[in-house]
Amino acid sequence: MGKKVSLDFLVKGGEATPGPPIGPSLGPYGVPIGKVVGDINKATAKWKGMTVPVTVIIDTSERTWEIKVGVPPTSALIMKEANIKKGSGQTGKEVIGNLPLEKVVEIAKMKLEEMFARDLRSAIKQVLGTMVSMGVTCEEHDPREIINNLEEWLNKKNIKLK
Repeated sequence: MGKKVSLDFLVKGGEATPGPPIGPSLGPYGVPIGKVVGDINKATAKWKGMTVPVTVIIDTSERTWEIKVGVPPTSALIMKEANIKKGSGQTGKEVIGNLPLEKVVEIAKMKLEEMFARDLRSAIKQVLGTMVSMGVTCEEHDPREIINNLEEWLNKKNIKLK
C-alpha cells in the first residue's frame, strides 16, 4: 500500500466527463481516467443534474482508487424539492417556492452529518434559514415563523424526531 492522494471535485450527478477539471487532475497518477469517470457517474447517478461533492482517493503505488460522494448543498436540495431553478433575486419580497415541513425534515436528516448542528432540531432550523435567503416558504409561512415555533409545528404535523 503506497501513498494516498485525495482529490476533491464538484460534479453534476451522473454527468462527469474526462475533461477539466477531472481528467487533468487524475492524469499524473496513472489511473485510467475513463474508468474513474465512469465510477464517479455510477456513484452520483441518484443526484442526476445536481452539483455533488466527490472525493477520489488514489493509491499511487497500486494505481487503485476509491470514490466518496457527499450530499449536494442544502440550497440544491431545496431547489430540487421545491422544483425551482434558482433562488429569489428579491429575498423577502418575492416567494418562489414552498416546501412542506416533512421535506424540510428529510433534507435536514440528509445534511445532518455535514452540518455544524448539535441535533436534528438545529439542522431543521439551518435548512429553514437557507429557505429564508432563497425566498422559499414552508407550509405557506415565512420560515422564520416556523423556526420560532418549531416544537409547535412539529406537534401540529405529528412529526416525531428521534
